[in-house]
Amino acid sequence: MSRRKRIMYMMFVAFTILVLLTVRISFIQFVQGPWLSEMAYNQQSLDRQINPKRGTIYDATGKNILAVSATVETVTINPVNIPEEHKEKVAKTFSDIFELDYEKTLKKVKKRSSIETIAKKVDKEKTDQLRLWMNQNNITSGINIDEDTKRYYPNNELGSHFIGFCGSDNQGLDGIEAKYEDILKGSKGRIIRVTDAKGGEIGKEGEDYIAAIDGKDIVVSLDMTIQSICEKYLKEACIDNVCTDGGNVIAMDPETGDILAMVTYPSYNLNSPYEITNEEIKADWQNLTATERNNNLQAMWRNKAIADTYEPGSTFKTITTSAALQEGITQTDKEGEFCCTGGIEIAGVRIKCWRYYRPHGSESLRQALMNSCNPVFIGLGQKIGVEKYYSYLKKFGFLDKTGINLPGEAKGIFLAQNKVGPVELATISFGQRFEVTPLQMVTAVSAIANGGVRMKPRVVKQIIDTATGEVEEIAPEEVERVIDEKTANDVLSMMESVVAEGTGKNAKVKGFRVGGKTGTSEDGVNTNKYVTSFIGVAPISDPKIVVLVTLYNPTGEGGHQGGAVAAPVGGQILGDVLPYLELAKDNQEQEEIIEEVEIPEIRNLNLKEAKKILKELGLEIALSTELDKNAKEEEIMIKEQLPKPGIKVNKGSKISVEI
Repeated sequence: MSRRKRIMYMMFVAFTILVLLTVRISFIQFVQGPWLSEMAYNQQSLDRQINPKRGTIYDATGKNILAVSATVETVTINPVNIPEEHKEKVAKTFSDIFELDYEKTLKKVKKRSSIETIAKKVDKEKTDQLRLWMNQNNITSGINIDEDTKRYYPNNELGSHFIGFCGSDNQGLDGIEAKYEDILKGSKGRIIRVTDAKGGEIGKEGEDYIAAIDGKDIVVSLDMTIQSICEKYLKEACIDNVCTDGGNVIAMDPETGDILAMVTYPSYNLNSPYEITNEEIKADWQNLTATERNNNLQAMWRNKAIADTYEPGSTFKTITTSAALQEGITQTDKEGEFCCTGGIEIAGVRIKCWRYYRPHGSESLRQALMNSCNPVFIGLGQKIGVEKYYSYLKKFGFLDKTGINLPGEAKGIFLAQNKVGPVELATISFGQRFEVTPLQMVTAVSAIANGGVRMKPRVVKQIIDTATGEVEEIAPEEVERVIDEKTANDVLSMMESVVAEGTGKNAKVKGFRVGGKTGTSEDGVNTNKYVTSFIGVAPISDPKIVVLVTLYNPTGEGGHQGGAVAAPVGGQILGDVLPYLELAKDNQEQEEIIEEVEIPEIRNLNLKEAKKILKELGLEIALSTELDKNAKEEEIMIKEQLPKPGIKVNKGSKISVEI
């Protein structure tokens, strides 16, 4: 090859290389440029987040803390800044102080990454040990100790289903914590530190600090004292009455709609929400699948007071009563207006009164509510009619959610209006064959208690900006007027009679005028399970609290009747809450000591002997079956009794017997 050709060939090769380099540089600059710049930034900067302090949750008094963020610390590392000769002893120190797996920790320390998390939300006592070790070993770079926060619940189980809890990243996962996440969480801060090309720290001048903004505090409607009282008596009732499916209590201020207490039993510890409380399930925990574990946790966290529905039973007669009075169909005290013959026939179906074996006979509306007489309320429902009755269901809030600002609320389950026939209307009228939530029930009766206006349940009263001190008031919210004030007062007067002389006697509170209504219903069809309940209003002269007690499947010796099982719980709660609210006693002229008596053994006695013994103790007998006209009491033997012998009840209580 001639010299000229060699020169031309070399020039061509050089030109080709130049073109290729130009193309490559252009590709790097214009196509890969943004991506490479981001990579360089990530490689040459260390970005650590600073968690804000989550807002504190106070109870209704504004003094008692229900949830607070405690200061802890988080340990991270920049592996590239830890000298190779120190990596193993650094990993060993981490595993010793923070009780970590050494091999897994060593892998993190040896990674070629910009940042790795070693331990989150640890107590300062442990990080102080790490600081001391770092000073002793002259390790000044690659290990970061940043201030963090950890959610803490000072009262452990108190209000667990209402308050909810947070996850490991301080995010609210349930209850108030979840629903008010945007208000409580605050805004994260950052520490951005620039490094040299090898990953070495440049010093403080290369650091950019963006402060975190703490979350706002909130004052909830829950009163810690009232909540504690409700939790105490509900737990005792569920244990004493062997309530296999637990129970719940809701206490509401009828004037504002404030939820003063919301209890579901069994509860769980907010500081360890993933620790199952059911001992039987806990013992078998290791054998459960991930899905089964999750289902059990979800069931434990479930707020049955708002998420589950139940048949309200005779407590719902207060709604039928309100609608009938408002429509002018009946009067409170018209003597002999109704007559209970033990049952009533509707569209060819005979529906019995609960006391069909000994009919109530002639009654006024007041007496019918006191006796909880089903036929009277069936008749009222028929007179009201389906269309009008459903308009009252809508007004009282049973066909929609209440709108409470808590997660997981359900609504009532009713037949579509166009599918309701005479029999269906009859059963609805006395509280069966449909379902409502406990929250809907207490909200509806609160409308009666406050003079006829339905309030939206309120769970938060104030939001406080901790930085500025600004306080945002959350005003009570009226939904609509349901009945007029006269109707409401008439119903309250009859509810007072229920407690004074009727099925709610066991809810009496010394010195206070208390109104209420008991309820017993089946928990599903043919399940042999029952729901027993009591709803109380006090004081009747100026209602300040409405309490609903609901017990699921009581199987104890006390039976499953609302008057015998749930009413005493309502009385216990009101007996402690009313003095706490510093309300003046309003029936001191009628004040009496409610005498308790111990139920005697009457099994294997004849009916005449049993009646005599019970009468001497101030107790009544209730037969489970109707007697034959020619039967002689001396020849009728008692096979079973409820409640069982030895249980204490108020004088005037009824003992149910089987013959």
